[in-house]
Amino acid sequence: MIPIAEPCLGEEELKNVTEALKSGWISSKGKFIEEFEEKISSYCGRKYGVATSNGTVALHLALKTLGIGKGDEIIIPDLTFVAVANTVTYCNAKPIFIDSHPDYWCIDPEKIEEKTTPKTKAIIPVHLYGHPCDMDPILDIANDHDLYVIEDAAEAHGAEYKGRKVGSFGDISCFSFYGNKIITTGEGGMCLTNNEELAEKMKILRDHGMNPNKRYWYDVIGFNYRMTNLQAAVGVAQLKKLDEFVEKKRKIAKRYSEELKDLEEKELITLHPEMPWAKCVYWMYCILIEDKFGMSRDELMKRLEENGIDTRPFFYPVHVMPPYKNNEGYPVAEEISRKGINLPSGVSLKEEEIKFICNEIKKELED
Repeated sequence: MIPIAEPCLGEEELKNVTEALKSGWISSKGKFIEEFEEKISSYCGRKYGVATSNGTVALHLALKTLGIGKGDEIIIPDLTFVAVANTVTYCNAKPIFIDSHPDYWCIDPEKIEEKTTPKTKAIIPVHLYGHPCDMDPILDIANDHDLYVIEDAAEAHGAEYKGRKVGSFGDISCFSFYGNKIITTGEGGMCLTNNEELAEKMKILRDHGMNPNKRYWYDVIGFNYRMTNLQAAVGVAQLKKLDEFVEKKRKIAKRYSEELKDLEEKELITLHPEMPWAKCVYWMYCILIEDKFGMSRDELMKRLEENGIDTRPFFYPVHVMPPYKNNEGYPVAEEISRKGINLPSGVSLKEEEIKFICNEIKKELED
């Protein structure tokens, strides 16, 4: 089976983990944690990094740090991983869903204004499948309405918007380093900010709320959201390879697009987009299976699986799932979700495997 994704780990990761093990610092203290925080923040052009145990808690920590609570409304894309909506709900706030932009699948900035109310407190733009959101209009709306921006860059390590790294926008930005992400720590996450006060507050909240100057004294209710030194040891080694991984991802995407271009020209599929203002990192290389293809997305996925090719469907629109179900219309998100398929996208993917995958997709048309 050609996997959808797999981590790319080597000797340097092993060396760092061994060093951490020998030091005895294997939990939430140790040199690799601060090093990872400093190097990620520097890479993204931020002043402060706060490492967390995973990407979901990074989002929750950001929301709590900004004081999001009961009665607040938070604008999020309808087409995203459900953790975004869940973290808003953890705060007793309400996620407000926005439809996708048809050209690049992320949150549509033109639809945000109409959903903004006096209760709106923040916007969470999500760089979906490695493609950046259109950040300028989002930041303009936030500025006009005095809203926080929490940038979700979990799927977009190394991506750029108008030449600027994602993770450098808004009040707080959040990353995930789950095993299938472009760089990984197994589980793990990070919050970045340029605001020293927010950074210090996040560090307190991630450590149960303990007063930094009075050990085991808790002025606030916090969380156990700390990254371990073992995770950070892997992350430090992975970060050195990030630019290399991004270039490999982009080469893989280029080959897919070249091999499948004829199907797009016949309007049988839609290839993964990249807008002129964006540098997409193709966390997952995605295509949309158009109705003219002759079989559904799910039927194609089943056929590919039978031929040893692992794929995944797009995320469901959040509004169709039981905890968040509503009857409002999000036609673009619904259509993209119904048609979307993630193809194998790991950095170790070989040229011949890409050609095999594309030939199998084409063969289904011939059959």
